[in-house]
Amino acid sequence: MKRARGYTLIELVLAMTLTAMLLGMLSAGLYTVVNDWKRETSGLDRALDKSLVVLQLDRALQAAFAHTYVDPEKLARYVYFKGDDRNLSFISTVSPQRNVGLTAWQLVSDDKEGVLLKTTPAFGDNPDERLDTINAVPLLPGYRAEFRYLIQKDVDSKEWLDEWLGSERQSLPLAVELVLRPLQRDSDEKVLELLAPIRGWRNPDIEPVPVD
Repeated sequence: MKRARGYTLIELVLAMTLTAMLLGMLSAGLYTVVNDWKRETSGLDRALDKSLVVLQLDRALQAAFAHTYVDPEKLARYVYFKGDDRNLSFISTVSPQRNVGLTAWQLVSDDKEGVLLKTTPAFGDNPDERLDTINAVPLLPGYRAEFRYLIQKDVDSKEWLDEWLGSERQSLPLAVELVLRPLQRDSDEKVLELLAPIRGWRNPDIEPVPVD
């Protein structure tokens, strides 16, 4: 009878070494794949978050409402809408929390913190005092906002303005253009643009002030 021959110590050590090398290579490859997947999914999540923010802003601006309030000093009724090239305050029928009723929105472009947001329920008064007591929350960190406002100059022409005061014009603009630019010029983030037409640009009880 032939006696069975076993493995030598050198063969066992060599086999264990090769196995360890293969496992190390597989682990390194798996680690790279997992990291790439995390980077891609995190980038997708950020893009999705920004898209949702832009969509929410678009809905809120399109649903802007020519809300009026009474100035107790002048005893006159004014339309609430204040905007310049960096800030915008308006009343909308859309709420971030999907609350029932009108909501006052205030968007602020900060060069350090990005685009900030304040919201409060809108009643029959001027919401500025209540907005001043609320802490702003980051809406789009890393971005700055630029606003423009569309006005009908005459029958045949329109014009974009860098400022709009509803208390003077007694109406809302026909549309709002919002451009969101990365705060860092060398950033890989893309510029986001939004053009929101405002359906309820005038209050049925107040005539808009004619354009000069």
